Amino acid sequence: MATRHVLGALALLPALACAHPAAAQKAYGPGVTDTEIKIGNTMPKSGPVSAVSSIGRAEAAYFETLNEQGGVNGRKITFISLDDGYSPPKTVEQVRKLVEQEKVLLVFGIIGTPTSAAVEPYLNEQKVPQLFIQSGAPRFADPQRYPWTMPISPGYADEARVYAKYLLETKPEAKIGVLYQNDDFGKAYLGGLKDGLGDRAAKMIVMEASYEATDPTVDSQIVSLQASGADVLLSAAIPKQAAQTIRKVYDIGWKPTHLMASVEASIPTILVPAGVEKAIGGISALSAKTPGDPRWEHDPDYQAYLAFMKKHYPDGDPLDVINLAGYSWAYTLGEVLKQCGDDLTRENVMYHASHLKDLHMPVLLPGVALNTSPTDYRPIKQFILHRFDGQQWVPFGDVVQISSEQ
Repeated sequence: MATRHVLGALALLPALACAHPAAAQKAYGPGVTDTEIKIGNTMPKSGPVSAVSSIGRAEAAYFETLNEQGGVNGRKITFISLDDGYSPPKTVEQVRKLVEQEKVLLVFGIIGTPTSAAVEPYLNEQKVPQLFIQSGAPRFADPQRYPWTMPISPGYADEARVYAKYLLETKPEAKIGVLYQNDDFGKAYLGGLKDGLGDRAAKMIVMEASYEATDPTVDSQIVSLQASGADVLLSAAIPKQAAQTIRKVYDIGWKPTHLMASVEASIPTILVPAGVEKAIGGISALSAKTPGDPRWEHDPDYQAYLAFMKKHYPDGDPLDVINLAGYSWAYTLGEVLKQCGDDLTRENVMYHASHLKDLHMPVLLPGVALNTSPTDYRPIKQFILHRFDGQQWVPFGDVVQISSEQ
């Protein structure tokens, strides 16, 4: 399997080198005609993280808006979104349907690490772009092994390195407890933290506690982490367990410095169910704007987003960051497709996705932009630390840039 992936990477390099933005002749891959571009997608419309499927509805609404404006270079987007239930076997079934029956040009925006990983080998063997995965696990930014796969989320390990840097500068004697999901998602945060702490990791990390995505609660893990003597908690959890963590830490009277993975920062989806007063003081490294923040009251991108939500997705909550994210990720795919011109082959799509240069995306904070290369599939490598004050995430400190080599 690994050999085929490497050979696939080598085979793609000449194609990417030959692809260019202004092809003189029309060239179409599967799912493309003079009037249509078929895009495939799976979403957890059911299952344990169904709350985040609003992302898919925001993306669908954006593509409908784009179509009303004439589409992409005169072609309308047909967005085919299927339910995967956040179940890897179901994701495999649905993605095969999209590729083999629907004949989509590419697969876009799968949510989650285990679901995206389940179809990564298949899509690379089929040479189908697996673009803008909504997971920051390191395996999705590995162009040597998986040249047809690229994430859109900031890297989980990169984010954890930001927390490590912060602790080394402000709490070098910290005793750290880590709660993480027992899969590539959680392990990426744990690995990034250890990398960032370097030779201090063994001394500073006093306990690691994992949980399974199907576990009913994480209460016992939180109690054990408190008992370890940790005065810092790094949590890397999906919505249900993230809300449980915030509540349990508060309810048992534990007062650690709580470093919350950026995926836990959604105020409506996680902090409100947990109790916003219980999350006060939480710290997260963010790259995206927070809806409802008064700083964006006159920001043109944010105002355009609010107008979009009101007109095209009125049932969605404009204050939920996942809707702003879905809107922005769909916008980014639209920009990549525009750059392809009339050369809408799978190879040219990957060429442009892997040659982003300071691309603006509406969701990003000032000072943050998308940059990729054929050897670096991590579009976002800049973070700003924020602290939750009970109403908003308030930034502190400067933009933290993670090296392209890490």
